[in-house]
Amino acid sequence: MKSSLLLIAASLIILSCNSKTEYDTIIRNGTVYDGNGGKPFAADIGINGDTVAFIGDLKNASAKNETDAKGKAVSPGFINMLSWADESLIQDGRSQSDIRQGVTLEIFGEGSSMGPMNAEMKNSLQKSQGDIRYKVEWNTLGEYLNYMEKKGVSCNIASFVGAGTLRTYVIGEDNRAATPAELDSMQLLVKQAMEEGAMGVGSSLIYPPDFFANTQELIALCKEAARHGGMYISHMRSEGNKLDEAVEELITIAREANIPAEIYHIKAVGKDNWHKMDGIIKRIEKARTGGLKITADMYTYIAGATGMTAAFPPSLQDGGFGKLWQRLQDPTIRASMKKAMNTNPANWENLYYGAGSPENVLLLGFRQDSLKKYTGKTLAEVAKIRGTSPEETAINLIVDDSTRIGVAYFFMTESNLKKQISLPWVSFGSDAASYSPEGPFLKSQPHPRSYGNFARVIGHYVRDEKALSLEQAIYKLAKLPATNLKLKKRGELKAGNYADIVIFDPATVTDHATFDKPQQFATGVSDVFVNGVQVLKNNEHTNAKPGRFVKGPGYKE
Repeated sequence: MKSSLLLIAASLIILSCNSKTEYDTIIRNGTVYDGNGGKPFAADIGINGDTVAFIGDLKNASAKNETDAKGKAVSPGFINMLSWADESLIQDGRSQSDIRQGVTLEIFGEGSSMGPMNAEMKNSLQKSQGDIRYKVEWNTLGEYLNYMEKKGVSCNIASFVGAGTLRTYVIGEDNRAATPAELDSMQLLVKQAMEEGAMGVGSSLIYPPDFFANTQELIALCKEAARHGGMYISHMRSEGNKLDEAVEELITIAREANIPAEIYHIKAVGKDNWHKMDGIIKRIEKARTGGLKITADMYTYIAGATGMTAAFPPSLQDGGFGKLWQRLQDPTIRASMKKAMNTNPANWENLYYGAGSPENVLLLGFRQDSLKKYTGKTLAEVAKIRGTSPEETAINLIVDDSTRIGVAYFFMTESNLKKQISLPWVSFGSDAASYSPEGPFLKSQPHPRSYGNFARVIGHYVRDEKALSLEQAIYKLAKLPATNLKLKKRGELKAGNYADIVIFDPATVTDHATFDKPQQFATGVSDVFVNGVQVLKNNEHTNAKPGRFVKGPGYKE
C-alpha cells in the first residue's frame, strides 16, 4: 500500500513538471510599464478571456495566440479624457486613428452628451447631421452607450452627462436662469444618468446653452453627481481674459459640491494671456494642497478647434443656432458683429480675437458641398478669394452653410504646453473624433490631434523634447485618468485587471498628421488589445470590436 502511494505521488510530480499552463494569449519578451510610474521590467503577460491572468516568466507556459514584444514597451491602454468620437464611432466602430495610437477608452460628454434626449432634441440632432448620417434610436445616455456596445466598437466607451444637454432638455436654449422646479428636474436627470453609468457632469461654459447657467446651477447639478460618486469636468467659462476667475469658479464648485473637478484642455488663450499659466498652476496646486481633488487634461498642439461662432457673443445665440442664423441676416446685427469680432471683451471669450488674425483661423469642415472647396484654407485666404472682409466672409459662410463652421484657432504657445505636460495632475484628451482616412471622413479636414495627440506625447514630448519620462507619460496616459474616474480594474497592468494593453516601440512612435495633411495614421504602435481581444496586430486592424460601455461609480443594475 505504501509503495503504491509513493508511486502515485511520483507520477503526479512528473506530470506537473511536464505539463504547461495554458493561456488564451501570451505577450512575450516585452518591457513592461505597469502604469504606476515606476521603472519598467522585463516580463511576459498571460491573458485569459478579458483579464490579465499573470505577469512574470511564462517560458514554461503556452497559449493559443502569442505575440512577441521583444524590444518594445508593453503598457496599459491609454484613456482619451476628451473624445468627440460619439458620432464617428457610429459611422466606423473601428476607432482607427485612436486605436493606432494605443487609445483603448474614449470618454465623451464635454457639455453636450448623447442623452438624455426628448423628442424635440432628437429631431434637432437628426436634422443637423452632416457627413455622418444615423438614426437616433435612443433616449437616455445609458441607452446610447448600450446601443454603441451592441452595434460594435473596437474601443471601450464612457461618458459624462452634459450640463448643456440637461439644460436643453428642461429649459431649452434660452438665456435665463433655471427656476427651482427646473433645477429639480435637471437634478433628477443627473441621478438617472449616474445610475445608468455616467462618469459625472460635464460642462462647456464658453458656449451656449452652458454659458447661460450660473455657478449655483452648476453646484446643484454637481451635488447630485457627487451623491453617486461622480466628478465634475469643465471647459471653463474663460481660457483667456477671465482665466483666473474661471479657475476660481471651478474650485468653488468643487468645494461647494464636495466633488472632484477636472479642467478640460487646460490652456491660456491669446498672447495677452499666456503669462497667466504660472499663476493658474499655483492656484490649482494650492487648492490641491488644501484637500480639493482638482486635475486637468490637455491636447498637445498650439491650436484648438471649435466653431466659427466662437467669434460672436453668446447672447447672440440666445434661443439656439436657428435664432443666431436668423439674426446674422439682419444688416444692423451683421454690422455690430463685424465690430464685435475685433474686440477683446471682458464678459465673453472671443476666440477670433484671441487668434490674432484671420491668417490664424483654419477652415476645417462644411456641410454644403458647394463650400467644401474652402476646406483646409485660412479665413484670410477665403476672404481674398471671395473679395470680402474676413469678418464678412465668416458671417456669410455660417449663413450659407447653416452650421457653426468647424475651424482651428492658433492661439497658444509651445512654452506653456511644455509646462503643462510635465504636471503630475494633467492627463490627455484629443478633443476630437476618431477617424479613418476613407468614406465620409474625407469630406472635411480634422484637426491633426485626431490622428496624433497621444503618439505626440510619447514621440515628440518624451523622446524628442524630454519634457517627461516614458514612465511618467504612461502613468498620465493610463493610471491617472483611470484613478480620477474611479474606474475598476483599468489603467494598470496587474493580474486581475482587464486586458487593455498597448505594445509600442518608444524609439519609433511618431505622429504624422499635420494641419496641411491631417489624415495620416501615427506609427510605432504595433499591437493593441481591448478586453483581451487583439484589435491591432502587427500594425494592422483586425476589425474586432470587443469594446464595452464602461460604467461610472454610481451605476445600478
